[in-house]
Amino acid sequence: MNRTVFFDRVRSSLFGGRLTQSQVSGLTRLLDEAARLNLDDRDLVAYPLATSYHETAKRMQPVRETLASTDAGAVAALEKAWKAGKLPSVKTPYWRVDAKGRSMFGRGDVQLTHEDNYRRLGEIIGIDLVSNPGLALDPAISARILFEGMLAGASGKGDFTGKSMEKFLAGEAHDFIGARAVVNGTDRAAAIAGYAESFLAALNAAGWTAAGWRGDAELGEPPAPSPAEDAALTMIAGMATALAVLAESAGHTFTWELSK
Repeated sequence: MNRTVFFDRVRSSLFGGRLTQSQVSGLTRLLDEAARLNLDDRDLVAYPLATSYHETAKRMQPVRETLASTDAGAVAALEKAWKAGKLPSVKTPYWRVDAKGRSMFGRGDVQLTHEDNYRRLGEIIGIDLVSNPGLALDPAISARILFEGMLAGASGKGDFTGKSMEKFLAGEAHDFIGARAVVNGTDRAAAIAGYAESFLAALNAAGWTAAGWRGDAELGEPPAPSPAEDAALTMIAGMATALAVLAESAGHTFTWELSK
């Protein structure tokens, strides 16, 4: 398959004409996992990409819930929202730090929350996520959680909600709107379906196959931003991190999002 075609298509259709190195790396990471799983059904590749695109606010990298830059920031933001009545569906504040200093707020390409979910997914992929929930932010581990949670996979069912993508997308089925039930009911189902269609168009144009992704890298490497752009983004990220630390020390929450 032609990687250059894939990145050119998603750059224009989903990323406003520009891709950062972090976004390129994130897309490559997820497609590497799809290739490892030998997923040739392009619907089953496109929909996890669309889910990460939505859940990470287009970053294509694992994030903390609320997009906070630190664990403390995520906990503080969730606590503030809950006390303000902005989380009406939450019965138990799952983000509160336990006696061992752990917090089970959402992490990853798709937000993994609650200790039971960390335990179940960890057991399936063979990693102790309960003792160290921060591992869900590891890019490779997050990719495994994303695909295992959405596919029937090792457990024989979708591990996020009990429903798997194969019910909506495998073979002749093509229900990107219904597939949202694999993660979160009908929340933003139409928007995410639209993202999936764009990713699918790029995969089709590039000629996606799992073996092709693994073996045809010579047909075109993922693009990289200019050194000047990379340096500017690094500087901005460093400034935002410093501001977050200062805000948290003063008892406030600072969040930021870079958009283009």
